[in-house]
Amino acid sequence: MTDHRPRGLHGQTVETLAARILSGIWHEGMVLDLPALREELDISLTALREALKVLAAKGMIGARQKHGTFVQPRERWQLLDADVMRWQTTARGNAGLLDELAEVRAVVEPAAARMAAERATAEDLAAMASALDAMIAAPDAEASVEADLAFHRSLLTAAHNNFLLQIERVIAIGLAERDKLVHSGGPTDDPVPSHRRVLDAIAAHDPDAAETAMLELLVKSAADAARTRQEAKASR
Repeated sequence: MTDHRPRGLHGQTVETLAARILSGIWHEGMVLDLPALREELDISLTALREALKVLAAKGMIGARQKHGTFVQPRERWQLLDADVMRWQTTARGNAGLLDELAEVRAVVEPAAARMAAERATAEDLAAMASALDAMIAAPDAEASVEADLAFHRSLLTAAHNNFLLQIERVIAIGLAERDKLVHSGGPTDDPVPSHRRVLDAIAAHDPDAAETAMLELLVKSAADAARTRQEAKASR
């Protein structure tokens, strides 16, 4: 999976500030002491302000005259921004976010599978088949995650809807985190049969079967994630 983390001092500063918000160290409404923060991070005030501009553009930070720079409530965040999604999915104890993501996938992906069954080209089907082959041949969990992402990405591409392509960029980040969670829990059920059923229905240009197969895949996916979380709790 492509690494979207920003590079250099600017990127590191943005990541550090975002982590403080996500961890709750900086709570909603908290006013930031910029001079003290600049000194703590050992960066120029200009560099700090540039980093804060990034978070402001993502809705996480606000500023008002005579009030200062403060942390925005979560409902103001640009939740579909790829960085914001990544920061949230990699934050500890964020099972609730993964559950929300599962709900979004349950709305989007069955409909996308139906569209793909109606619109997929030979090239689209080849891309999905290639991803499925990679899933079968995956030598480790990391390769399995990459293949799973490639399958879902190619499915959304096969729907030939530009808005779905935008949503894919967000879903992919959360899907990767879910896959990592499941694979970290030890042996898992073989994901290939459920994905193959989706591909077969799309290849047969059967919208009803494709939608049903995707719904069944997502139910299994949610159950795997829930089981992994329960096993992790039991082992503590």
